[in-house]
Amino acid sequence: MRNIVVITLSSILVALAYNLLLIPHEILSGGLSGIAIMLGIITPLNTGVLNLLLNLPLLIIGVLKLGKRFIGYTILSVVVLSVSLYIIPVYKATQDPILASLFGGVIVGLGLGMIFRAAGSSGGFDIIAMLLSRKRDFPLGTLISAMNGIVVAISGFVFSWDAALLTLVSIYATGKVVDTIHTSHIKLTMMIITSKGEEVKQQLLEKLHRGVTIMDAKGAYSGEGRKVLITVITRYQLADVKAMIKEADAKAFVNILQTTEVIGVFDRGIK
Repeated sequence: MRNIVVITLSSILVALAYNLLLIPHEILSGGLSGIAIMLGIITPLNTGVLNLLLNLPLLIIGVLKLGKRFIGYTILSVVVLSVSLYIIPVYKATQDPILASLFGGVIVGLGLGMIFRAAGSSGGFDIIAMLLSRKRDFPLGTLISAMNGIVVAISGFVFSWDAALLTLVSIYATGKVVDTIHTSHIKLTMMIITSKGEEVKQQLLEKLHRGVTIMDAKGAYSGEGRKVLITVITRYQLADVKAMIKEADAKAFVNILQTTEVIGVFDRGIK
């Protein structure tokens, strides 16, 4: 239920950024939503209707390639976004196109990042990016920005190159905010030194579903035996892991390092 609420509110937030900041200045967002915005500006059709129609083929691919929960959340996001774009009136919240592109991009990135963290997506290029990020450790925001180059080019030819540059600013801001919020591509190596190795191990194996390596150790000063547990997690899981360790052994010593690369079996999940 929490994920459903987050996705619904975040999708409405994205729609507000589109209709109040980007569309009034003919600034496009990224992906299929950007194409829907462009077609909504140059044709009589509503942007919300176009967004839903353009996303249908990729939603079908998502049903075949991605988990049911993920694609269910994505369908929810696409429907809420499309309906919100249809209902919310287009209004120029600021007269400055630079402010509109920057803050529009930031707000869109905030909404998309929260949708990703709730295990969903807003459809379009996001589905392609999620598929690629499951195979390689690429930042989602960077992937989405890379695929949006064609949207920038189209904006330049259809509207003006000033509009294209503003679109580029918006897409860049969106990508940066998404990468700040959605951090599952960042890997962390945890070294846990504890006198309650079995309890900590059970917490990690049962709740985290990650592999754990255990070594024997001995305190240089106390001479007491300890267990050293080593595991690799995503940045997104860090808060949960800290809580698990504290529950099992509040006195455990934990060293956390950012990992450059992981070679071998590592479940990247869909978040």
